[in-house]
Amino acid sequence: MDVPALALVGVHKNFRQGGRQIEAISGLSMQVQGARITGLLGPDGAGKTTLMRLAAALLWPDTGIVRVFGHDSRDAAAAIQADIGYMPQRFGLYEELSVHENLVLYADLQGLGPARRKTRFDELLQLTALGPFGGRRAGDLSGGMKQKLGLACALLRAPRLLLLDEPTVGVDPISRRELWSIIKAMRAQGVTVVVSTAYLDEAELCDDIVLLHAGKLLVQQPPAAFHAPLSGRCFSVRHPGIRRRRLQESLSSRDGVVDALVQSDSVRVVLQGDLPPRQEGEAWQPVSPRFEDAFVSLLAARAAGAQPAGMPAAAARPARDPAPDATVASPATVLQPIQSDDAARDRSAPVIEVHELRRRFGSFEAVKGIGFAVQRGEVFGLLGANGAGKSTTFRMLCGLLPATSGTLRVAGVDLRRARAAARARIGYVSQRFSLYGNLSVAQNLAFFASVYGLAGERRRTRLDWARQEFDLDAYLDASAVELPLGFKQRLALACALMHEPWILFLDEPTSGVDPLARREFWQRINQLAESGVTVMITTHFMDEAEYCDRLVLMSLGEILAFGTPQEIRARVRTAAMPEPTMEDAFIGLIQAHEAQTRRAA
Repeated sequence: MDVPALALVGVHKNFRQGGRQIEAISGLSMQVQGARITGLLGPDGAGKTTLMRLAAALLWPDTGIVRVFGHDSRDAAAAIQADIGYMPQRFGLYEELSVHENLVLYADLQGLGPARRKTRFDELLQLTALGPFGGRRAGDLSGGMKQKLGLACALLRAPRLLLLDEPTVGVDPISRRELWSIIKAMRAQGVTVVVSTAYLDEAELCDDIVLLHAGKLLVQQPPAAFHAPLSGRCFSVRHPGIRRRRLQESLSSRDGVVDALVQSDSVRVVLQGDLPPRQEGEAWQPVSPRFEDAFVSLLAARAAGAQPAGMPAAAARPARDPAPDATVASPATVLQPIQSDDAARDRSAPVIEVHELRRRFGSFEAVKGIGFAVQRGEVFGLLGANGAGKSTTFRMLCGLLPATSGTLRVAGVDLRRARAAARARIGYVSQRFSLYGNLSVAQNLAFFASVYGLAGERRRTRLDWARQEFDLDAYLDASAVELPLGFKQRLALACALMHEPWILFLDEPTSGVDPLARREFWQRINQLAESGVTVMITTHFMDEAEYCDRLVLMSLGEILAFGTPQEIRARVRTAAMPEPTMEDAFIGLIQAHEAQTRRAA
């Protein structure tokens, strides 16, 4: 019998965090077989990263055994680390070195010989689309490009066991597909891959899935085994007289509905039973289950203390309260409509106006004369591949970066002349959350209230609102750095909304956040839009683009497509692909544009 590539037997791992004892891994026993791709999934705080670090022999278990190819991690850490490759969530790049110099450094560290380097460098630079940026400082790269450089460094030498902790966070759909083609090629060469991911469509590409919750093994089986129990319980729902966001909200509130998610021109619904709670005018069409349906159904039932019908026996464990570091989605309460400055707003006038906007960095033109307008209460998406110019555009719109030329009006103010006045009407949530890690949750809320000039009764009212609306009372004394990612997101959003802004800018706010927390987040965003707040968002989750009323797709500093999600998808509709997804449209349009640009050059 073959020795498992990775085996854990009765493993426990605890951490001290502030004044609390955190049980990250609780009695975990599992095996990973060789030459397979095993997906590691679970909500925030499930123990995925801790398991990765135990497998890399960077941590020892408190009790239990961890073996890699038969080697005990306590006795043979050096042997294990010679056999593995490990890419953590925050890969350690040297920001003062160029892209090429980082590759050289990691090739030295990994013992990659000179004869192999050039070929491997070329392969990885092509994979990550970093070829034109070989001489650029790593510190000058966008967040997504840094992530891709980290991937390239981790993949320089194909190890026997490759551990990838959310390698596709911040990476656009084109690069995600390219990465997965490499992962599958490694499996064909006999490499064992363990990969954690927040993208549930990636789970379908795995041979086996390990689903964790609160440090315990919930279930381990192939993706197809998750689908079977949901046969007859998944539907696509349309209503010609109701907008998709409103239809989703209605469906989510009905008894027996486990999940309701905007998808293309309809709402995808997962039921607890097999009797749809129909209402007049709705068209319900059965659809095939997918892994995401099973994942949400299983974890939602787990959080409610119930056993979803037809789920495997391994999932039927006694219900327990979620761990303190686990995020469980709950219906968002109705957000208060924005009151401040309301009388000053012209409801018909655009709240964002962009005309001939350009930004140069030396001789490089990152944004090339783009223009668009955004109306009040719109959810407006800004999409593009890494390096497309969307992050630069986003930073100019927020007032964080001056434009080289062009017209830019935000919240009725010319950003090139009165940036401070515009910022007073803007809320901003960055990809890495602009929180002060050494301050408590309560101190962060108080600090941002002061920054936005809130005082007296209004200050007290808004602080109470933030605590209650985002369910932060249990964490008020915890430092922000200790929070699980889903609660960091809640706190960041609470701080950004403290002063009741006209416009909310969201820069990849769900990057790395688990699917349950993402659903809760979008409930809040949809309610904000209904209350009159304008929302501009960048995201690499193409399913999130479906929530946008309109969106811009950028490529190489230019606007490639502009319109509703339906209009964007229609651009790539063919007889062979009659119902393209947003990801199909993103990849098809950008690849065609980039190929045309290369031919013209």
